[in-house]
Amino acid sequence: MQRAEEIIIRPIVTEKAEDAKANQNKYVFQVAVKANKLDVRKAIERYFHVKVAKVAVANVGGKPKRMGMFQGTQSDWKKAVVTLKPGQKIEMLERV
Repeated sequence: MQRAEEIIIRPIVTEKAEDAKANQNKYVFQVAVKANKLDVRKAIERYFHVKVAKVAVANVGGKPKRMGMFQGTQSDWKKAVVTLKPGQKIEMLERV
């Protein structure tokens, strides 16, 4: 089992993620590619001291990019949408 700091890479702050946070009590994070739902649940509960109701994960493919005549792709990454139990919220991310 990895540490919580190794599993949770960063929160995703977009309009869609902020809307989900405000209306559905869902938080979106970029997580380690090898992490599964159980790892994410334990890391969120341990790091933020909240109770998690549900976790959904999705693998996001890297986009193709060009730099002049050179072509490549961005790295693939994993996204986790965490639903908290009613009455719970992550205070650290409310100020963002």
